[in-house]
Amino acid sequence: MNNKNSRLYPDDQKKVDHYLKQGVNTTERKPFKPLALLGWLLALILALGVLSRLLGNLTIT
Repeated sequence: MNNKNSRLYPDDQKKVDHYLKQGVNTTERKPFKPLALLGWLLALILALGVLSRLLGNLTIT
């Protein structure tokens, strides 16, 4: 990661590189599932559509 165009002194850059390699801020994540996201989105749109139909029928009649 040492960059010749770095604005830091070499000692400071080494400290930054060491910190970034430690992985202090890394978190384990589940794999992204686009089909599950699509399913939730579809369910939400259908539920809101049904709710809007029910509310429309209640106010019109």
